[in-house]
Amino acid sequence: MRFSRWVVPAFAALAIAAGPSPSGQRLDGISAVVNDDVVLSSDVEEQLYLFLLRNQLQPDSAMVDTLRHQILDQLIDEKLIVAEARRRGFTASVAEIARQVDQSIAEAKERLGSEAAFREQLARENLNEDKLRDKYRAEVERQLLAQRLVQKELPRRSVTPAEAEAYFKQHPEKFPMMSAEVRLSVIQIPVLADSAESAKAKAKAAAARNRILAGEKFAKVAQEVSEDPGSARAGGDLGFFPRGSMDPEFEAAAFALKIGEVSQPARTPFGWHVIEVIDRDTLKTRAGRDSLDADGQPVLETHARHILTRVDLSDADAERARKLAERVRGEASKGTDFAILARRYSQYRGPASEGGDLSFVSLASLAPNIRAGVDSLELGQVSEVLANPAGFNIFKVTDRRPERPYKLDEIRGELPEVVAQILQRERYEEWVKGLRAKAHVEIRDS
Repeated sequence: MRFSRWVVPAFAALAIAAGPSPSGQRLDGISAVVNDDVVLSSDVEEQLYLFLLRNQLQPDSAMVDTLRHQILDQLIDEKLIVAEARRRGFTASVAEIARQVDQSIAEAKERLGSEAAFREQLARENLNEDKLRDKYRAEVERQLLAQRLVQKELPRRSVTPAEAEAYFKQHPEKFPMMSAEVRLSVIQIPVLADSAESAKAKAKAAAARNRILAGEKFAKVAQEVSEDPGSARAGGDLGFFPRGSMDPEFEAAAFALKIGEVSQPARTPFGWHVIEVIDRDTLKTRAGRDSLDADGQPVLETHARHILTRVDLSDADAERARKLAERVRGEASKGTDFAILARRYSQYRGPASEGGDLSFVSLASLAPNIRAGVDSLELGQVSEVLANPAGFNIFKVTDRRPERPYKLDEIRGELPEVVAQILQRERYEEWVKGLRAKAHVEIRDS
């Protein structure tokens, strides 16, 4: 979907969050006072950590602060909504809460691969199952109370295509702009380990694969072996992803597998992967329809999990790659044809022409350091050497398109759902504003 998603906050059930929060020093304190209740800093940090983990984000400090304030606002709103629901007599039955708690526990065990892995994770979190159930029970009750009150006060209203188009024309300021785009050519110089280190990591991946083929659960092996800390905690689960969202070589291996098949070790810039495809489906729009590509074909997405064994890279490996990138950049800045240099040196693994042309890319989609490195370049200029997870990049800017409003034809199919979400969000915000006006809310964190 092209638009940002306007949704009424969903009070999702907590997952087990392994590992430290992003800012441990903020855990012991009160972030806000809400009438006679409080929002703890630890609550904010936990939700922030889970959000970053689920979305595989590595934001800068400014974005972390923005997210932290947004999460605090949502937790304050939740306190107000739950308190209002209790005041008005909304309830959730013990049986209903227990049923959802049981489901959450079962999902956690399945995600972690086994009962033993579940127990090990609890021990790492200094929890036992009774404490986890208590935590889930309180959270589920709050969810149910909040959901029932919101549904009562703000029933969802559908929007017809004609109404959506009229709203789009009358309120263009309420819709996001299509991000500015830049046409880039790239030369990528990867940091490569020597062959002995790569062979060691491949052998480790092959041994993990053999354990799975011998009958061990993939999730269990992933937890014990995988060197991708984010997905290892979830048994290697990466969720659903379409083409273009992962490393090209990883995608090529994942989309070639049959459901349930375990791959041979596959090499990417991050190391060696063992991949299993769990499911495959068509990417859906918010309206529930199939997303279509430029040729009108359904866009497929794959649900996969993986085990990663990293190839250890030395400072000498990185320095060797950096020096080569600096030399190539020097040639490009002196006027040597960029396409010739790309064909000679580049090992870029994404979709690009033989001469390194990436076509137009959204500036908003670029990593912050890459965007900063190309945003100020004039047409025809070459960037400095810019680091990325795979190594070092050199870019040339060949064209630009400014930020602009979306055209109706570009978003017509998604418009009714998007307008419905905008209207629902506006009604929700106005309603919560009324709850805040009647409450005592004191924000302690700045």
